[in-house]
Amino acid sequence: MNNIEAALKERIKELTCLYEVSSIIENADSKIIENTLEAIAFCLKKSFQHPKKTDITIRSKDVSIYTNKFVEDDLTIYSDIKIFNKVQGRIVAHLKTTKIKEINFLKEEQLLLNNVALKVGSLLERLEIQKNEISLKRQMERADRLSILGEITAGIAHELNTPLANILGFAELLKSDLETNKRAVKDLDKIIDNTIFSREVVKKLMFFACEIPQKMKRINLVAHIKNAIKLLDATFKKEQVRYIIKIEEESLWLKADPIQLTQIIFNLLSNAIYFTPKRGLLTIEAFKTDKEIVLKISDEGLGFKKNDLEKIFQPFFTTKPTGDGLGLGLSVVHGIVASHKGTITAKNGIEKGAIFTIRLPKN
Repeated sequence: MNNIEAALKERIKELTCLYEVSSIIENADSKIIENTLEAIAFCLKKSFQHPKKTDITIRSKDVSIYTNKFVEDDLTIYSDIKIFNKVQGRIVAHLKTTKIKEINFLKEEQLLLNNVALKVGSLLERLEIQKNEISLKRQMERADRLSILGEITAGIAHELNTPLANILGFAELLKSDLETNKRAVKDLDKIIDNTIFSREVVKKLMFFACEIPQKMKRINLVAHIKNAIKLLDATFKKEQVRYIIKIEEESLWLKADPIQLTQIIFNLLSNAIYFTPKRGLLTIEAFKTDKEIVLKISDEGLGFKKNDLEKIFQPFFTTKPTGDGLGLGLSVVHGIVASHKGTITAKNGIEKGAIFTIRLPKN
């Protein structure tokens, strides 16, 4: 075979590769991106002048694909994968050399690599756009559902508020009239306790529906943390849970609604106590950055299952047994934090437990 025929054969292989890569990309699915990149890698491998001595590596920010193992002594050529004009990966061709016959890459093989890298970059851009569109659509759907749920919840809360206030008021009046009847007083105490509990549920519903107006003031987070711990002191002792406070500053000032800030701390601490085993440790940490106040609450419970992490701030979702919680506590906290233009995140600890991190602007 003369040089012209050999060169023509190589060009046909390269054109065939580009055609096959285009077909693979056209039918690509974001769910099987690894399979797509693997198919492209093997397609590239067979298009090189020495396919048996050539191996391909494709690396992106999420995936690494290679056709075979390679050594550092291999000759290499590469082309960067750019996504939205930023280098986010690389395609590398490795060529095994031998002492018997000196071989090298062809100039056209570098051009082929550049073309394929361009196509792979376009594919990953397209998949990124699709992923963002899906995420945005889900957020909009969730916002719509929450808006409707908020309206329904506000209506329910208002309808329940008046009769609960009446039940509580009349029960307390009746209790004062029946002081000598111990059995009746005991029953009335149960009515009063259950009414107060129901009123707290209504209050949570109103927090969730943003029906309680905010009164923003400049307040000291450290003082609010200490007050919440005092309120929960009996609960800490009863559940045999220890706690440690890691706050170096005496004051951490921010602008917030005092009642709602207390609600955040109280809910997160109550939640952490519930999931922390006996003699377990709960950690409360707070500090400031240039623009934010950061609050972290960590427990030593079992942590979250992977699927639960995506849903823990959704209203009426709970990992507690039936009867132990309505699933409103964390959604209320999320709503309050969002209304203060802050963020809340949840993740599992390195060894065990869960960590909630709240970031609130100072002003």
